[in-house]
Amino acid sequence: MLQVYLVRHGETVWNAARRIQGQSDSPLTEKGELQAHQVGERVKSLGITHVIASDLGRTRRTAEIIADACGCTVTLDARLRELNMGCLEQRPLDGLTEEEENWRKTLVDGTTAGRIPGGESMAEMAARMHEALNALLELPAGSRPLIVSHGMALGVLVSTILGLPAHAERRLRLRNCSISRVDHQQSAWLAAGWVVETAGDVSHLDAPALDELQR
Repeated sequence: MLQVYLVRHGETVWNAARRIQGQSDSPLTEKGELQAHQVGERVKSLGITHVIASDLGRTRRTAEIIADACGCTVTLDARLRELNMGCLEQRPLDGLTEEEENWRKTLVDGTTAGRIPGGESMAEMAARMHEALNALLELPAGSRPLIVSHGMALGVLVSTILGLPAHAERRLRLRNCSISRVDHQQSAWLAAGWVVETAGDVSHLDAPALDELQR
């Protein structure tokens, strides 16, 4: 059985300011750095052998802190990037027009072909996230990898493993530096392949981690 830990990056300046990031980037806040260190403390005894991260700065920095605690190096994989949010990237969430807010809502309300103009669909993101996850099956026996990615990216990965369509209503909250785990296994009582063991654990954080829309 392959166990894969999934970590969302630490809080960023734009998370705190309620700005849309997507594949644009902003640095971790002081709190985000602390959150990443707390993940490192939590997982350093789990035998992590590989740390693989989205190549965006916020995930790379989070991964570097965790990898240092685990004695690993970081491998970057662009397939683990956040959803491309097109023309709304870098925009203040509270400053969207009614039309722009309707575009944004199509990403979370179950709209089948939801997409922000110039951006990516949830199905397109899910496809690349599964490619990145399945690539871990090629690691040597006994490996225990940890992925550092993004809220929507990890949310669609976990949701689709559970059998939901990529465009399903978004009902899984993965806060900054939350830890989830998925396993690739064979079981008499579970479907073969990837299964969800845990999702969104923040018990290792000493202060509440805020979801991007819960401020």
